[in-house]
Amino acid sequence: MKNVLIIVPAFNEESTIENVVKNIVDHGYDYIVINDGSTDNTKKILDDNSYNHIDLIFNLGIGGAVQTGYKYAYKMGYDIAVQMDADGQHEISSVEKIVQPILDGEADLVIGSRFTEKTIGNFKTTAMRRFGIKMISNVIKTLSKKRIYDTTSGFRAANHEVIEVFAKDYPLEYPEPVSEFMLLKSGFKVKEVSAKMHARVGGKSSIHSWKKGYYMINVILSILMIQFRSKKR
Repeated sequence: MKNVLIIVPAFNEESTIENVVKNIVDHGYDYIVINDGSTDNTKKILDDNSYNHIDLIFNLGIGGAVQTGYKYAYKMGYDIAVQMDADGQHEISSVEKIVQPILDGEADLVIGSRFTEKTIGNFKTTAMRRFGIKMISNVIKTLSKKRIYDTTSGFRAANHEVIEVFAKDYPLEYPEPVSEFMLLKSGFKVKEVSAKMHARVGGKSSIHSWKKGYYMINVILSILMIQFRSKKR
């Protein structure tokens, strides 16, 4: 049986982190919480409960926090690492479904999707965010020939090879869509499966700029830079 680690990046998640960790433990998974310089009681909760965690001395952002988790997973020799948010959105029972394509040899990275080809129209979010995700999805499809519908999902499973790649090289800005494109350009197999998710219970999204379109524009520019560098090689 492959050994699985769940990586939980956390920034100011005092209202949810205890329940998230308890659910992980109840399902028998190993985990590491990356406390990303929280300024609320997140660190105190982690310390008081002796939860397995790493404290970053200042806020690195979602990319730096997640890469810290991948470095830990690689150092500890885990076969599979699963990213899971600390805000209670991601359903622990979906981990098995996300991991399965890796166990079956069908994928190197599996994205737990809020919408797949059949359900994309049913996901409720802002019109700007839907438009942004669709545009990013279209750019990735054009440049890599692979469609990813939920490009910004933070619920993902990576095999040991991807863990090693991410431990050494992981985008600090716009990490989900940019890292997915990086893998596709390097020949890794990326698969998307539907996953159960909940409304955010607490905390704030790491994506703050959908309203004015900055996030979408910057992600597309980052992807184009990767495409340009790969053509120069």
